[in-house]
Amino acid sequence: MPQNNLLIAFGGVSPEHEVSVLTAIQAAHALSQSGRTLIPLYITKNGRWLTGEHLLDLESYKEIRQAEEKGRPCHFALDDQGRPGLRTSPAGWLRKPQWISLEAVICAFHGADGENGSFQGLCEIYNLPYTGAGVSASALGMDKRLAKELCRRHEIPVVDDVWIREDHWVREQDELVRQAEKLGYPLYVKPVTLGSSIGVHRVENREALSDAVESSFRYDMDLLVEKAVHPLTEINCSVLGDDDTLQTSVCEQPLGKEELLSFEDKYMQGDSGEAKGMASASRRIPAPISDEKTAEIQELAGRIFRLLGCAGVARLDFLLNRENGKVYFNEINTIPGSFSFYLWEASEMRFDRLLEEMIRIGKKRHRKKNSRVRSHDINLLSQKAVKGLKGLKGGK
Repeated sequence: MPQNNLLIAFGGVSPEHEVSVLTAIQAAHALSQSGRTLIPLYITKNGRWLTGEHLLDLESYKEIRQAEEKGRPCHFALDDQGRPGLRTSPAGWLRKPQWISLEAVICAFHGADGENGSFQGLCEIYNLPYTGAGVSASALGMDKRLAKELCRRHEIPVVDDVWIREDHWVREQDELVRQAEKLGYPLYVKPVTLGSSIGVHRVENREALSDAVESSFRYDMDLLVEKAVHPLTEINCSVLGDDDTLQTSVCEQPLGKEELLSFEDKYMQGDSGEAKGMASASRRIPAPISDEKTAEIQELAGRIFRLLGCAGVARLDFLLNRENGKVYFNEINTIPGSFSFYLWEASEMRFDRLLEEMIRIGKKRHRKKNSRVRSHDINLLSQKAVKGLKGLKGGK
């Protein structure tokens, strides 16, 4: 396996596209002294795959059309020996396609097909090592409803909710409103498969509930209506590891204008122009909670990480009721904004070391997969070919 070409994959057809760009550029900056060649794979908002050194420069995105025009189309492919890599398309009459072998892929997507297991599935098909959760864990982590349901079955506390599908809303709106109102206002309406607080609404009455549901359907066909925790303190904790070993970070209390952070609270603090991403949000690190509550949340974070089958780094978000001290699992981010490096720096792990550990875990999982039997050499097709099509009719 080549040791110097590292692919950083980011962008994508997602409302969280810009956040992904920031995370990727942060990672590239942290790895700039690693001795590796960093190869960008930028997926545009309409799904085109592009590469080019300029795509890891934040300044390029001031003129996004020019940046895209300058990029070279690319795709995963296998060489003549069946080895996976990135192939670029010709650029101009005199340039030939370029083949780039890869050590690993850093997945820096947020939301949609980059974080829900779809891109991870491509990496599996091409047998490429990649960072973060695998296909099934990524899909579970993206689906808030399924993640919560799995936690319920394992007696991990989550807030009560009502699941609303768009087709059901059209036919049964009154009944679904009644079910939601049984939870008691205030309520939160949120898309099932989005992050970064996009499409999330706090509602206090029936009219606001209906308006919020209609608005959130712009982003997803599945919604959750959840009972609000009040008085609320959000507490986040990051986990790094795999099935064998894991460690938890210090906890943080993110701060916003409202009890639940908005997209603006998370990503649009300040105007310095630096690529800070999730690291720009206001927060208290460590969170101002007791050692006992910190340990409880860290233990829950590790349990959920293992329960969902995650790997690499993830951030788990919890809801703490300040009045009674109860803690509820809210959601998991299998590719957290900025890779939650600020939590690990507070846990005495530099960003570059965090990324190296993520790469190591991804390569370890890749080796484990390839140590299994992945094909079965038998003479079935040649035997069937001798019998012809008529022989196939006799059964399996």
